[in-house]
Amino acid sequence: MINEFIPVFLTMFILIDPLGVSMVYLSLVNSAHLNKHEERVVAFKAPGIAFFVLTLFIFFGRQLISALGIQPGSLYVAGGILLFFVAMDLLFGKAKRTTKTNENAGEYDGTEIAIFPLALPLLSGPGAITAILIFTSEHSESLGFTFILLGIVALVLFTAMIAMLGADSCEKFSGEPALR
Repeated sequence: MINEFIPVFLTMFILIDPLGVSMVYLSLVNSAHLNKHEERVVAFKAPGIAFFVLTLFIFFGRQLISALGIQPGSLYVAGGILLFFVAMDLLFGKAKRTTKTNENAGEYDGTEIAIFPLALPLLSGPGAITAILIFTSEHSESLGFTFILLGIVALVLFTAMIAMLGADSCEKFSGEPALR
């Protein structure tokens, strides 16, 4: 059981990237000029929405893939390519493709940033969805593993929420230029 937990947890933690998302969160709430209450609403709402989306894929993802006629082997290849690109971005320290630039800094107003870009695609993006589909197809007969996966997703998203709530402290420690 522990042999399954650690690799799945590490995979989901790396793909969801709670610490990286917290810095994007901080940049977004600062540029949207949200008050502290609205910042907390966003920090609670984004992981909640992401949990809902990923839960749908945990329970109904295989049926969706079957209905679309996608074979598991194709999913493995596509997921491997996607994970390769994520790994290359991490290896060479490139900025995330979803980071905001000064050109679109005023587009997000209010707490809708919890839905886009935080919940979708940062917290429940294609990498996390692909990993969930691969894990559920490998353990299709195990209801126990399904609930372990659900718990891991909840734990990683809880970590993301805590990181977002504590991001303000990180800003004070690292200074504002670190976020630009």
